[in-house]
Amino acid sequence: MFQYATGRALSLARGQSLRLDISQFAAYGLHQGFDLQRVFNPPIELATESDVRAILGWQNSSAIRRILSRPSMEAFRGKRFVVEPHFHYWQGIRDVPSDCYLVGHWQSEKYFLQKAAQIRSDFAFRSAPEGHNAELARQIDSVNAVSVHVRRGDYADNPQTNATHGLCSLEYYQAAIQYVAGRTGYPHLFIFSDDVEWSRKNLKFTFPCHYVDHNRGAESYNDMRLMSLCQHHIIANSSFSWWGAWLDPKPTKIVVVPLKWFARKSDTTDLIPGGWIVL
Repeated sequence: MFQYATGRALSLARGQSLRLDISQFAAYGLHQGFDLQRVFNPPIELATESDVRAILGWQNSSAIRRILSRPSMEAFRGKRFVVEPHFHYWQGIRDVPSDCYLVGHWQSEKYFLQKAAQIRSDFAFRSAPEGHNAELARQIDSVNAVSVHVRRGDYADNPQTNATHGLCSLEYYQAAIQYVAGRTGYPHLFIFSDDVEWSRKNLKFTFPCHYVDHNRGAESYNDMRLMSLCQHHIIANSSFSWWGAWLDPKPTKIVVVPLKWFARKSDTTDLIPGGWIVL
């Protein structure tokens, strides 16, 4: 979503078409693969191999691209092969050629803030909620709903992933809930997690809460939709709940973010939109 939003904003600013190269998803085994067209309704045009070759020339090969994406190989890239140089916002994005190939995560609202209304429109959910999700949407609308996202999964189970991302502490969630409750009145918590059983056993709340545990597999995106409908948000160190909070357009929302987004030291200053609360 960050990659699309950055490319879309740049294409709008330049008056250029945007084409997405999704060839690497052919071997992608995590989550649901490339899902933007199924979940949302963005004006997506997919890039062909000849489209990519027209931009990169001899650097078109996926193996060559992987090598040239390394920071040490910057001098050997063509000017139209643009690789994100670091995690925080890169001002050089303003000066890239109009015909270029972007590589990176681009995880900052600053890349698309000026086109935020269009990005939210592109990320409008394709279909209306149905069944239990429709019932929850009505309940969320009737209470002081606060989304709480507990991201575990491979963050907890995979040692390498855990060493990179880490996990939000129980103390973070307690502090975040007290922060929101102290400023909004009596909250009703909606708990979203890829490990609901762990969350039930370990999270201790004094406020009413509802554990959302039915959206799995291809229906997982509905958790993001329900998050976006809440009045306030306590997110994990996860782009999933980042977007759940960001897609909520309400100017009165409170969004609480963990201080440590990664287990290892990293400059995440530009990841957090202005007005979000870091605890």
